[in-house]
Amino acid sequence: MSQEQPRRPREEQQQQQQPGVEPIKYGDVFSVSGDLASKPIAPQDAAMLQSAEAAVLGQPQRGGPADTMRAAAAWNERAGLVGRGDVSEVAGKEGLTVERTITERVAGQVIGQFVEGASATGGAESQVTQQSAITIGEALEAAAQSAGDKPVDPSDAAAILVAEQRVTGSNVVIPGGLADSAQTAAAYNKGTRRDEAKIRISEVLTGATLKLPADRAANRHDAEWVMDAELRTGGKKAAHPGGVAASVAAAVRLNEGVASP
Repeated sequence: MSQEQPRRPREEQQQQQQPGVEPIKYGDVFSVSGDLASKPIAPQDAAMLQSAEAAVLGQPQRGGPADTMRAAAAWNERAGLVGRGDVSEVAGKEGLTVERTITERVAGQVIGQFVEGASATGGAESQVTQQSAITIGEALEAAAQSAGDKPVDPSDAAAILVAEQRVTGSNVVIPGGLADSAQTAAAYNKGTRRDEAKIRISEVLTGATLKLPADRAANRHDAEWVMDAELRTGGKKAAHPGGVAASVAAAVRLNEGVASP
């Protein structure tokens, strides 16, 4: 049980504050065994898997494993059992992988088969055989899926602006572009009291790859700049789970995993 699991000091303190409350673990919602089954589902685990689903399947799958993990991680965070920036030790070391098997047939007979997928680590055990690097635009589209219901705030707008600037190489805000739309949304939301009337991230970032004037693979420097913008503008200690900075960071982790030998 949880008393046998190694925990960071902060997690131990939070558990003591809520005696008897157990986190939702992998073994509670998935048919898994070994060390993974006893580990709490962490927000960044869900964010990484959502980005991998988006890269391989086009978008995170509603009701799929990443969706289930996101709900479980959100419960764990609300209960004070994990932090929004936490990633489980097992997932961080051994990675997360999404695969799709493609079969080619002629007249009903198989002539070829290969696996396409994305892994967060890309180590020797990775089964990735075909995967393009995830672009900044695709990472923003992943954020539209994973944090789509979140109202746009200044920290989101700042992160989106930096992401757009990293793609264009210019500090000029493109009229009608992603950054312009995000800034308008953040200003509107600030003056709107009713939460249901606020503009959501999904309304700004859906179809981001088509709205950007250019696109390219996300790299570590992109992730650092976007993360800095989101944290600095919002005065936060951690990025919003599945949000703009988290999605770009997850894309970079996946890209580095694919590039690893």
